Amino acid sequence: MPKIVFLPHEQICPEGEVIEAENGQSICEAALEHGLHIEHACEMSCACTTCHVIVREGFESLNEADELEEDLLDKAWGLEPESRLSCQALVTDEDLVVEIPKYTINMVSENH
Repeated sequence: MPKIVFLPHEQICPEGEVIEAENGQSICEAALEHGLHIEHACEMSCACTTCHVIVREGFESLNEADELEEDLLDKAWGLEPESRLSCQALVTDEDLVVEIPKYTINMVSENH
């Protein structure tokens, strides 16, 4: 099973976290399954940018972003070339290193 290394995030995982993910599972689904509460205000339907992550290692192994995801990413805070919506980025057999940005465009957490 591929591993996802989440870099430290002040609120979600202050010391970082390493989890295992199923092949074909989204980064967001894997994180939530392991108790990492990534915001996902649209319930993972690719309608917002609250689950934005930056894939520091393993980016090339992910499925390609479609046009809708690319358009939404343009609105994300802290956009970088390796940015993805974690609800759309599907894990393959390669390990990933992921950074959760400090901010989202959401003013209030949805507390899912």
